[in-house]
Amino acid sequence: MSQSGWRVIFHVDLNAFYVSVEVRDDPALKGLPVVVGADPEGGKARGVVMTASYEARKLGLRSGMPISTAYRLAPDAVYLPPNWERYGEVSGQVMDLLRRHADKFEQTGIDEAFLDVSDRAKNLVEAKDLAMAIKKDIRDSVGITCSIGVAPNKSLAKIASDRQKPDGLTIVPFDDPKGFLAPLPVAAIPGVGPKTQAFLKEKGIVTIGELQKLSGEELMKWFGKTGVWLWGVIQAEERLAVFERDMLKSMSVERTFDEDAEDFERVYAQVDAEVRELAERVREANVKFKVAGIKIRFKGFQTFTREATLTGFTDSEEALRHEARSLMKEFEHKKRPVRLVGVRVSGLKREKEASTRLDQWTRG
Repeated sequence: MSQSGWRVIFHVDLNAFYVSVEVRDDPALKGLPVVVGADPEGGKARGVVMTASYEARKLGLRSGMPISTAYRLAPDAVYLPPNWERYGEVSGQVMDLLRRHADKFEQTGIDEAFLDVSDRAKNLVEAKDLAMAIKKDIRDSVGITCSIGVAPNKSLAKIASDRQKPDGLTIVPFDDPKGFLAPLPVAAIPGVGPKTQAFLKEKGIVTIGELQKLSGEELMKWFGKTGVWLWGVIQAEERLAVFERDMLKSMSVERTFDEDAEDFERVYAQVDAEVRELAERVREANVKFKVAGIKIRFKGFQTFTREATLTGFTDSEEALRHEARSLMKEFEHKKRPVRLVGVRVSGLKREKEASTRLDQWTRG
């Protein structure tokens, strides 16, 4: 089946990663609803859920949810503070393992990565064997599970990895990738949340197959430049390369709300949580930053970024929170549902002997 233009891309997603590490280290937590995030303080706290076990998700808990809401839904769940140092250590072990299985490697988060294995898997039988070997290697060596999507491009691989969780393997039919996508709900497309789903439903569009019937021009009319990307995804035409950056230039954390945030206090709570996570990663990576920035995406995918240059280099969480909140104030009174927020630092300067796996901290 080997041929010119043949590509085999894996997307590896570590299942409920933070919780998986906690359960691995404390087997007594297995099978329990476990939440990693802010201390709920009896339901009065204003932080958010970082991640939740699959048992907790069955109770309605989701990442990005206000911790107070999570507590009301599941007061008897196990609430744990995040252990970033431990998560970084385990992530580094997994990413080192994945690099050994890849021709080209791209880490996109602490818990996910793309692998181009085109030279190692000349057909789908070899691709499946390699994916199963990777899953076994992670389980045996690190003690956690992953889901893998196998596809001819990155977007399809990411969509496929989400089809079977936890511990799944989904292989897209390479002879009919559009057919694989067609019956899936539009929600399967990364970044398409409840508000966008509702917008498309008003247009009579519920499945990706119905969306595939639209032209690129129509999608651009609705979503601007994002429509170009969307057309490439749903038509299985995306051809982005898998690559690993040689040098860390920035670090960021961003998350999409499960439901668009109508209350800006919820946005600030998410920003504060991301600041805490990013500041910890900055310190663990032994770097300081001089530029702080934010990213905000509204309903309809309209996205803005802002950044501010500090007077000197710092690794201060307080300084990062101050700048992030200040930059976010510009958007506070727009009265529009917020889909995603992110926090970013750049202008990095290495302190002492930085980690050899600095890239382990970068997020999308």
